[in-house]
Amino acid sequence: MSFIIAVYVPEGIVMASDSRQAVTVEGKAAQGKTFKVETVNSDAITKTFLLEHQQIGIANFGQDLLGGVPMASHIKGFIEEELSPKDDVTTVPKKLVDYFRKSFPDADAGFHIGGYKKEGRVSVPHIYSCHISQNAVERRNIQKDGSLIYGAAWSGQGDILTSIINAIVIKDEQGNDKVIRSPAPIIWKAMALQDAIDFAIYAIRTTIDTMRFQARPKNVGGPIDVLVLTPDEAKWIQSKELHGSS
Repeated sequence: MSFIIAVYVPEGIVMASDSRQAVTVEGKAAQGKTFKVETVNSDAITKTFLLEHQQIGIANFGQDLLGGVPMASHIKGFIEEELSPKDDVTTVPKKLVDYFRKSFPDADAGFHIGGYKKEGRVSVPHIYSCHISQNAVERRNIQKDGSLIYGAAWSGQGDILTSIINAIVIKDEQGNDKVIRSPAPIIWKAMALQDAIDFAIYAIRTTIDTMRFQARPKNVGGPIDVLVLTPDEAKWIQSKELHGSS
């Protein structure tokens, strides 16, 4: 599992992810009993990518090993094999899902895709969420009337953040929705870009730190990579680098 988040505010888009790869190992013990163990395989997996030519961010969540190969390698293959200079943030989501469905139609994995497209003289932000097995592509930052909205979208192991940020709703005896806890609102459209960066890091760090104390698989962890996209540039705020041992 993973945790990725896209925060989209008027100044720009922040995309962030953790770096943990968890795998489930199955086998037989010496006595012949079968076992299944979920374990951490790596804390150095890349899940957020920058398509430099198109100035587009892609982040992946869910199943990471497809055909025994990490998702990062497949995404690099997609960039080399499928993209052309004419592609932009509106064409990449569907092409990405179609690319994976050719070989892995049942993969329980998805993506966030973010970037800007020039419409007339205005750079318009686009945020998409996609899923391979569901064959789904959805734009997240637009209302039915076509107007832009601001906020945050997260995927993967999102239950911890959801319980903090979103209202808790249950069904009453008549089957109607009843709000039992309503957190104070976040005014996304008034949020500064630096605050959006801080929120993205907070969301992942809080997930990691909370999991530490819970009796559950620790499937979110490692360094937090943060990419920022604006109409003028795309840059890494923090990104893990290869290094030798000390």
